[in-house]
Amino acid sequence: MKKIALALTLAFGATAASAADYIIDTKGAHASINFKVQHLGYSWLTGRFNEFEGEFSYDEDKPKVSKVNVTIQTDSIDSNHAERDKHLRSDDFLNVEKFPEAKFVSTTVTEDSDGTMTIIGDLTLHGVTKSVSIDAHKVGEGKDPWGGYRAGFAGTTKIALKDFDIDYDLGPASTEVELMLHVEGVKQ
Repeated sequence: MKKIALALTLAFGATAASAADYIIDTKGAHASINFKVQHLGYSWLTGRFNEFEGEFSYDEDKPKVSKVNVTIQTDSIDSNHAERDKHLRSDDFLNVEKFPEAKFVSTTVTEDSDGTMTIIGDLTLHGVTKSVSIDAHKVGEGKDPWGGYRAGFAGTTKIALKDFDIDYDLGPASTEVELMLHVEGVKQ
C-alpha cells in the first residue's frame, strides 16, 4: 500500500551543486494539499489544508539527489463544513492542540524511464512518524512572466488512519485517506 504527504508532496530537493532550490509557492496559491476519504462507502468527502510551507531541490539529470521538506498547519484543515472541521481538529482525529503541525521529509527519490517518480519519506502526523511513498510526476518547468523560474509536480498517496493512531470508527470503507498533492516551486 502506498502511503504518504499530508502534504502532504510533494516536491523534490537535491544536495548536489547542480540541483536547483525552490520555495513552494503557497503565497500565490499555486500549490495545494487535498484529501478525500469515503463517507460510509456512499460518497467521497473532500477537503484540503489551507496553510503549509516547504521547499524542494530538484535536478532533472540527477533525480536521486532530489529532496523535499513540507510543514502543514493541521488546524488549517478545510472540508467546506465548519462543524465537521471542528470535529476533524478535535482529539478524535488530528488533535491540533497537541499536534499543530504535520511534516513530510523525503528520504529517497527515484525516477522511472517513463518520467514518473517515487518519493519516499517520513510523514509525521498525529505524533506518529511513518515512512510513506508518493507516486509523482513533473508537470513542467520554465520561466514565468515575472522573470523567475518555476517547476511543478503532482503526486498521490494513501495513508491508513490507524497507522497514525487515528482510530475513530468511520466504517470499513473509510479507513484510508487519499492525498492529492500539487506543488509549484519558485527557483531561488
